[in-house]
Amino acid sequence: MDSSLRSGLGWRLGYRPHSPYPALVGGADWAFELTAAELTDFCRLLYQLAAAMEQMKQELMAEEKIACEAASDLLWLEVSGYPDSYDLRLILQQGRQVEGNWSAGVVEPLLAAASQIFP
Repeated sequence: MDSSLRSGLGWRLGYRPHSPYPALVGGADWAFELTAAELTDFCRLLYQLAAAMEQMKQELMAEEKIACEAASDLLWLEVSGYPDSYDLRLILQQGRQVEGNWSAGVVEPLLAAASQIFP
């Protein structure tokens, strides 16, 4: 996979292979890099939470909100809001002690870009 940087209103994702920190994740006014292991966990947990929220569309009434979280030894992710419009929060659990978040309007294009950059 070649180097790439994608961005939109309120989000940034980048990939630079053969680097100690091959991935960049960011919001409108923050960004940090991820190791390859953190990137693997980020993608796995991100897609897992997105699938859970998709499934919740069938379980909840339109006005109901929900929060779901998923974690590995390396990072923690949480989604909260409505099943079709939710915020995403990320905290690294080891090493650099960083966190970031994306608002509901940003998560859908962030997911689309992530699936293209980090399949």
